[in-house]
Order: sequence, then C-alpha cells, then structure tokens
Amino acid sequence: MPTSFPAIEPKAFWRVLGMRAIGGAVVTARGPDGDAGFLALSVTHLTQNPPTLMLSIGKSTSALAAVRAAGHFAVNYLPSSLSELADVFGGRTGLKGPDRFVDGQWDQLLTGAPILKDAVGAIECRVAEEIERYDSVIVIGEIVNWTFNEGLRPLIYFSGKTFD
Repeated sequence: MPTSFPAIEPKAFWRVLGMRAIGGAVVTARGPDGDAGFLALSVTHLTQNPPTLMLSIGKSTSALAAVRAAGHFAVNYLPSSLSELADVFGGRTGLKGPDRFVDGQWDQLLTGAPILKDAVGAIECRVAEEIERYDSVIVIGEIVNWTFNEGLRPLIYFSGKTFD
C-alpha cells in the first residue's frame, strides 16, 4: 500500500543536507564560450576499477553546457585559505562564466579543463555517462589524471559555515 509523505520545504532540505561535512570543490570545464565552473556540493567517488567519480550538476547551471561540449571536466578541491573563491563559484558575488576565473592561479593539464594551481588536489575526468533526473544531471566521470599539493588543509563546510 503506497504511503503518502508531506512535501519537503526547500530551506529545511538544505538545512538538513548542511549537517554533513563536505569539502569545497569547484568543477571546471573549458567550453566553446570559455571557461566555466561552479561550486559542487555533490561530488564523490563511484568505483575504483575503473577509477570513476560522479557529480550532480543542476540543469540551470551554465557550466553544464561547457562540460557537455568539452566532454571532460576537472574537480578542484579548495584549500581552507580560498573560501572567497568558493563564494565566487557558489554564485555569491554575481560573477559568471569566465569572469569567475579572474582570481586564483589557473593552469591546464591533460584535458585542458582549468586546474587551480593552489588546489589541495585536482582530478581530471572524461565524461563517461550522463543520467538526467529531475532538475539535475548526474555526470559519471572516468578519471584520467590528477594532481595534489601535500600539506594544504582542505576547505570544509558544515552547517553553513567553513572550517579549516
């Protein structure tokens, strides 16, 4: 027998999700309109063999078009010293598209996706699969390259605050 559940309020949804600690990760891609990126709240490993990860991109996020056009992306794990950059890529400053890359030192490695030189770590992926669900696209990426900087402390979010 089907059970009916009450609707979940958006503010309550985000409040309860904020009760898990997550690392600050900026997903980037180089599309036909230039560099694009966003602060990703849903990035995790999927399998070890082959090495894959998955992330969720909102269908309204402009970076989705860049990821699709490029066929690859990078996940840049931010250090605790760059919380302001997280604000930029989280949309809190009003900057969009390539303007988000004015701050920070950016490079490119194997795929051409923007890599933050001061990232705790960066993982480059080839898009292996997309799954559309509701208002998001789940992207499964096959890891093709990575880099990391030992000794940096990651930016951690918990309950709407940053910690280092």
